[in-house]
Amino acid sequence: MMRHTMNQASAAFVMLLALSAGSASAQTATSGAANAAPPTAAELAAGKKIFTTKAAPACALCHTLKDADSSGDIGPVLDELKPDAARVEKAVRGGIGVMPSFKGLLSEDEIRTVAKYVSAVAGK
Repeated sequence: MMRHTMNQASAAFVMLLALSAGSASAQTATSGAANAAPPTAAELAAGKKIFTTKAAPACALCHTLKDADSSGDIGPVLDELKPDAARVEKAVRGGIGVMPSFKGLLSEDEIRTVAKYVSAVAGK
């Protein structure tokens, strides 16, 4: 039991570290995302649905995000991390740590939508 908890904690740390690591290309992508229009109410609702039920496994199973009423304890607490949309898109497309890639499971539009949702509501 203790080993399982330690493995989860280690995996969460690795994911947090990887998500928070900045690079020049990520910073360039971020600056473009920062200039994007804020998501509409419809986009937020669609992003929340993807986060809570559409993605398989659902993002909410592993991540804590107040707006989604989720309290997963495997991945980083998104309300503390407050990732921007570019960072979320990168993690969702490519996977990170124990998080699988959702490329091919979610459409590019769904990936962008969930990324806009998370970046808009995390920490709020």
